[in-house]
Amino acid sequence: MSSAMDDVVGPALDREQPMLPGFEADQAEWKLAYDAQIGVDKSVRNRSGIEIAALYTPEDWSADRYVQDVGFPGQGPFTRGIYPTMHRKRTWTQRQLIGLGTPDDYNERVRKILDLGSTAISLLPCNSAFRGVDCDQVPLPLLGTCGTVINTTDHMDRALEGVALDSISTAMNDPTPFTLLAFVLGTAKRRGIPFDKITGTSNQSDYISHYVANHMFYRLSQPGARRLLVDHIEFCREKVPNWNPVSVVGQHMQQAGATPAETMGFTLSTAIQYAEDCMARGMDPDSVLPRFTFFFDVSISFFEEIAKFRAGRRIWARIAKERLGAKDPRSWRFKFHGQTSGVDLTAQQPLNNVARVAVQAAAGIFSGLQSMHTDAYDEAITCPTEDSARIAVATQNILREEAHLCDVIDPLGGSFYIEALTNQMEEDILRVMGIVESAGGMYEAVGSGLVQRMIGDSALAAQMRIENGEEKVVGVNCYQTDDDGVDQPPPYRPDQSRMKEHVESFKQFKRDRSQAEVDKAIIGLRRSASAERENVFEKVVDAATAGVTHGEIVATLREELGFGQPLLIT
Repeated sequence: MSSAMDDVVGPALDREQPMLPGFEADQAEWKLAYDAQIGVDKSVRNRSGIEIAALYTPEDWSADRYVQDVGFPGQGPFTRGIYPTMHRKRTWTQRQLIGLGTPDDYNERVRKILDLGSTAISLLPCNSAFRGVDCDQVPLPLLGTCGTVINTTDHMDRALEGVALDSISTAMNDPTPFTLLAFVLGTAKRRGIPFDKITGTSNQSDYISHYVANHMFYRLSQPGARRLLVDHIEFCREKVPNWNPVSVVGQHMQQAGATPAETMGFTLSTAIQYAEDCMARGMDPDSVLPRFTFFFDVSISFFEEIAKFRAGRRIWARIAKERLGAKDPRSWRFKFHGQTSGVDLTAQQPLNNVARVAVQAAAGIFSGLQSMHTDAYDEAITCPTEDSARIAVATQNILREEAHLCDVIDPLGGSFYIEALTNQMEEDILRVMGIVESAGGMYEAVGSGLVQRMIGDSALAAQMRIENGEEKVVGVNCYQTDDDGVDQPPPYRPDQSRMKEHVESFKQFKRDRSQAEVDKAIIGLRRSASAERENVFEKVVDAATAGVTHGEIVATLREELGFGQPLLIT
């Protein structure tokens, strides 16, 4: 007969069963006895396919391996973090990604976000920018629904009105050919701010991830994008030294369907490709690697994500030292931005996403990230509303100030489970990297379609687990209710009259600018692209300053460097 307590916590173990051997007995024998008595489910695996035991002991990870596997923060193997004091002394940068409507809409929202406690800003352009066209080439209803419409230096100046560019770090979701940074530099020049005072990151400079996961093959050819990225890195190293010109984006890979281990493997392989491209140009690794950054998804698979980042951090340190030959410890640092995963958010019962984002954010904090964006709960439905964006910022504030997650550095370090899982994730990450290396490196592996096929296979497997109920998603395949849609906010649409006014103003701008200056800048851009050793990005900056638009810059470079083509994968 079960007791009332059994109804709450589950049936007690049969008191007639023999007791487990004392822990002083052989640990392997003890675990076998434990598994036999408890009846553990052997089929539990995480998203990377690693089998998860019911209990972890020194048999799985021994403290004898502390120095080899864990060490101290700020020291090799960097498992516990890249800085000695980590979040205990300085917490992560709160960098909310914002992109909506016109430059004036963006400016209004970004000022409010800064007032709420964000310490840096990000800008996501309208999807038309990713396609390389200007706002007067796109149907009006499509503009500004998923990003800010910015096509000129004038637009950027308005978007950043009241933002101190010499003290606020800005991250630009800036696809090749990096016109957003060019517009930022044009704005700085207008305000008399030296380029060496500008800080931030070209968040979307990783053309490989765009090609693989976002299918943005149409902007520029792969060889053209490859050259432009190295030009961009070289220009920033010399002229904008406090800017991070390359952000290797694992987020795209994971949101497209790669497992966490695959994501880290592909991302590190991409970083190797970019570093070796810079070295082939004659750059010293210690002159560029300190400005390499990484951008990742943080999913709700809590412990798996923590292990992913701990493993990735120590793998990158070894790569930078042993393969790339970097001698400066700053080059070994795995600096990464984490964004809570929008893929985990659901349109069904969207308020549940507040809880999901909190769990994801906690995983990112325990992983030792350097900056973080927390998604708004309504992002599965629409561009975040002002209220949902406020909750997203508050989530970080609560975790930092009320939950005291920053009191201890790497608080899960030394856990039998976390250390064993970190080692297993490292093995799987290195396996993925080995596959890419055998294909000739990331550039060649993507060109052959290998990476795309691997991501597609993983995406299909993950979807099948949800559809057959193996992977539970609250509100989607379990705990469903009849009123799942009642708390869904309406989709965001920018004010059409304001957007129409913005497009008309853009057309007037083109009529009023000096066509002679524009023609001169385009000729210079064209010549640099056709010359073998001129820096193309320097001419992109010159063009942006002269009033050349985003669409005109991309069109010119497409003519000289080639138009990207889709890869048919069979």
